[in-house]
Amino acid sequence: MYNVKVMSRHSKWSKIKHTKGAADVVKGKVFTKLGRAISVAARHGGDPITNFQLRIAIDAARAANMPKETVERAIRRGTGEEGGGVIEEVLYEGYGPGSVAIVVEGTSDNKNRTAPNIRHIFSKHNGSLGGANSVLWMFERRGVIRVPHPEQGAEELILTLIDLGAEDVKEEDDGLTVLVSPDKLEEVKGAIEQKGIAVEYAEREYAPKDRLAIGDPEVRAKVEGLIEELDEDDDVANVYTNADI
Repeated sequence: MYNVKVMSRHSKWSKIKHTKGAADVVKGKVFTKLGRAISVAARHGGDPITNFQLRIAIDAARAANMPKETVERAIRRGTGEEGGGVIEEVLYEGYGPGSVAIVVEGTSDNKNRTAPNIRHIFSKHNGSLGGANSVLWMFERRGVIRVPHPEQGAEELILTLIDLGAEDVKEEDDGLTVLVSPDKLEEVKGAIEQKGIAVEYAEREYAPKDRLAIGDPEVRAKVEGLIEELDEDDDVANVYTNADI
């Protein structure tokens, strides 16, 4: 028996996949985020063949139509071949309106700038930034792979994905989301591609262990406003929440 669920929104809040027709200013912000992700990954080696984290960062950049020379410059920055400040990964945790838990992954070349900015955004939207593990214990690390809907029924594809190592498959409006153990992400992604199935996205994410329902429309709007402003910050790479929105 396969495990399939219908979801209205994944736990990760991101608009990157919708940027192909976006305005230049939006593309510029997305390219900044993707370039930093590439640079951070490249610190562990500039060859995408042997560096899986770099490979999936490059795949995301290509999906957003980032120019090849921009990708290569980001790699060189990460390996130290190109000038510029050192970019580091940052992680912030906090609560939003309605006591929803929020995890923010980011990249920064100046933590003294980034941390106050994130704190200000939380406070502005009636939230509060917490310390280490204040909400992270409510999430678990998962490997996430997205594939497009098949032309025909999804049941056969879902069964194939389960056979290839998927722990769970969720049918969503924009495709199928495959959940795997984070240490199996590279293996399962490769197996899916070997079957000739297109992979639109593959990354390790934070998934909430439980969802928190928000019945009050006003609170829901406030939570969405907080997450949207976090997502728009140049230093923020990913935003995760346990809010059921």
